[in-house]
Amino acid sequence: MLKHHKYVVFLFLLPLFFLPFYGMAQEETAQKVAVSTYLEKLEKEFNIKFSYVDEDLKNLEFQIPKSSSLADILAAIRIQTPLRITKLNDRYYAISKNKLVDICAKVLDNYENSTIMNATIEVLGSNITQITDMEGRFQLQDVPINASIAIKHIGFKTKFITAQELTGYSPCKSILLSPSYQQLNEVVVYQFLTTGITKQQDASITLDIEKFGILPGLIEPDVLQTIQALPGIKSVDETVSDINVRGGTNDQNLVLWDGIKMYHSGHFFGLISAFNPYLIDKVTIIKNGTSAAYGDGVSSVINIQTQNKINDSFIGGAGFNLLSGDIYGQLPLSKKVSVQFSARRSSTDFINTPTYNRFFEKVFQDSEVKEKKEPNDSGEIERNEDFYFYDFSGKILYDVNDNQKVRLSFINTNNNLNYSEKTEDSNNKSLLQQTNLSFGGSLESTWSKKWNTHLNLYYTRYNLDSQNIPSETQQLFQSNQVLEKALKASASYKLGSSLNWLNGYQLNEVGITNFTQVSQPAYKSNIKSVILTHSLFSELGYESLNKKFIARGGLRLNYIKNLKTFSTFDEIILEPRINLNYSLTNEIKAELLGEFKSQTTNQIIDLEQNFLGVEKRRWILSDDDLLPITKSKQLSLGFNYDKNGLYIGAEGFYKKVDGLSTSTQGFQNQDQFNGEIGSYQVSGAEFLINKKAANYSSWFSYAYNVNDYFFADITPNKFPNNLDIRHTITFAGTYTYKNFRMGIGANYHTGKPYTKPQEGNNAILLNVFPNRINYEDPNSSRLPDYLRTDASVIYNFKMGRAVKASVGASVLNVLNKKNILNTYYRLNDQNEIETVERVSLGITPNVSFRMSF
Repeated sequence: MLKHHKYVVFLFLLPLFFLPFYGMAQEETAQKVAVSTYLEKLEKEFNIKFSYVDEDLKNLEFQIPKSSSLADILAAIRIQTPLRITKLNDRYYAISKNKLVDICAKVLDNYENSTIMNATIEVLGSNITQITDMEGRFQLQDVPINASIAIKHIGFKTKFITAQELTGYSPCKSILLSPSYQQLNEVVVYQFLTTGITKQQDASITLDIEKFGILPGLIEPDVLQTIQALPGIKSVDETVSDINVRGGTNDQNLVLWDGIKMYHSGHFFGLISAFNPYLIDKVTIIKNGTSAAYGDGVSSVINIQTQNKINDSFIGGAGFNLLSGDIYGQLPLSKKVSVQFSARRSSTDFINTPTYNRFFEKVFQDSEVKEKKEPNDSGEIERNEDFYFYDFSGKILYDVNDNQKVRLSFINTNNNLNYSEKTEDSNNKSLLQQTNLSFGGSLESTWSKKWNTHLNLYYTRYNLDSQNIPSETQQLFQSNQVLEKALKASASYKLGSSLNWLNGYQLNEVGITNFTQVSQPAYKSNIKSVILTHSLFSELGYESLNKKFIARGGLRLNYIKNLKTFSTFDEIILEPRINLNYSLTNEIKAELLGEFKSQTTNQIIDLEQNFLGVEKRRWILSDDDLLPITKSKQLSLGFNYDKNGLYIGAEGFYKKVDGLSTSTQGFQNQDQFNGEIGSYQVSGAEFLINKKAANYSSWFSYAYNVNDYFFADITPNKFPNNLDIRHTITFAGTYTYKNFRMGIGANYHTGKPYTKPQEGNNAILLNVFPNRINYEDPNSSRLPDYLRTDASVIYNFKMGRAVKASVGASVLNVLNKKNILNTYYRLNDQNEIETVERVSLGITPNVSFRMSF
């Protein structure tokens, strides 16, 4: 507990943040206008006529000179465009496009923004060559307007540009060259599993959605489904809303969308992602070695970033599958402002497709009980469901100038369900609505070649409102609301050619309300708690000149204060982070990663409340009493080999998480209601071999985990974790032939633990009220092994010049294997034990059609 010196450490680190901010306002350049439009104005103003071919003037612009004389204006058009203007008489002018033009440019380094002298300029297909002068400039005369020009320099990637792109600039246009690094020294794995998945130097994994290829069972780049192809990331219940990273629960993952924390990530009760992928630029997955700039998420970070550049022209697309349809686009309003939008809505409330039926059966199977019905029980139940989901998002991009960029984002996701069961004797109804509404804004500023800052603010609200209304018995109403406001400011300063220093501050205010009302007996509860977190972070990054050694180390300091009606607590937590990467040879790289992390938000699982299989998870905050702050520490060591399209990676890790409550772990035995506090520790290894070529990629992955709980107040105090999956194997491959892409793969893992009742007469405790099931030791039994095979195919084609299209088909669980995902037990009204099994998706087909333009 913090007593008297809670602010000492803030004062200690405060000097880190007094860094010299300075900026420079840049003058707006005069506005350019279309040549064709301005010629019409000149014809009216000077009573003249221009003769030209419309195609020659297409897309040509020029900057209007200060002088208003006709001669000066025509001279400006000649200089700034590849147009030749000939005066025929006092009234008529002929305009034609020059076949030969004069060009000039200045060549710069896009990293240091310094000039590049002695770069070779070559006009391809001719004998025209030149080198840049001391200022990086070159000038060529009588160059064919459609000629291609190659700009070369040792240490930089060759740049190709047309002569026409270099005309019409005063002063000469600046051309940026990118430094060229040898891939062998970096040991960066391009096309990791499939195109668009890249392993970075800091061991994080990046998904580039635009370049994404294909994975077995996927015909669209569903973000949260895709990451489950990576070693160490799985979902034991086949959902995207319950992703388990190295033995952790889903609420231990920090999911960010454009820097905004997401408390809800799935549609159709977690079976598909709530994030429309087609405006997403990239997704970064971090399992360990997290930057000190990130808080929360003791298991992983999933950072989703939408497209962040302004395009010159409109881009967009639309498509549909057997569950939903969507549309997206990016519309440039000017050279400095553009708008992004996406919208998706399900067809589930008016079309019953095979995909919808398979999904619906999986979601609502908790009401299917393995028991023999009485002879007079017809079992006829009339079921009616009205279910739909939608999401929409938007983003405004504003480039104030080259050094100041403003971004505003919002996202809204919604799930609605109205479900009823009607028999001769009863009429039961369940209602549920899940919504997540988030707004965020950021300001990126570059103050110099060495100094830049980033400011981010956001507001997010999550609501879960549910009702269970039987015809006669107890009625239950529940509501779970999360409100979070946050501010994050960071500054990066380059200390030299090898060192980078990052500093920052983050403020989070999270409020969570849990409301419950029961009709019989009358009961009402409304619990609200708020946590304030002040965080300071500082981090140094180092990269050797030969790119062989890359290191990052930092500290994050959290001051956490909980405000409650009857009690408060505050605590300071120091979290060190380390990320070391060294290239032992050109082909072999070693990684040492470590981190301490903490989080104050968790999800409790109300398994005792039956919403006919609907959501049973509610967010709560740590209170230092019933639920302490969750803390983790993790260390991993890995080696990677990459040569000639063959990648082999192996990594061993150890992770321990403290501050767990049984109410957050989903226990379904004698320990599910008591709320004991404990921990889990998991140690294991991950192995991946991936062979890739131009047209195919195949891989085999294996993960081994030993994941155990420790609860001092439970007997025995050490037993297997609910997510203790000892062995996981994936074998898959993709193949591309012309416009066809195909993928097929199989996923296998050993069964998860569960707890069975005692045998015989000891199965039920009759001497307690109410009667209870007498269980064996916690998690002493295991489910059967899991095996699922998936396949998918996509065909790309064109519909005209500007429209690209694709059709796809996929099948989940091709072999229609019945996999048991969970087994639990409950007592019925006759005091008999019922066995409830949750099984996997059966064979589930899906098809899609998409267009982009």
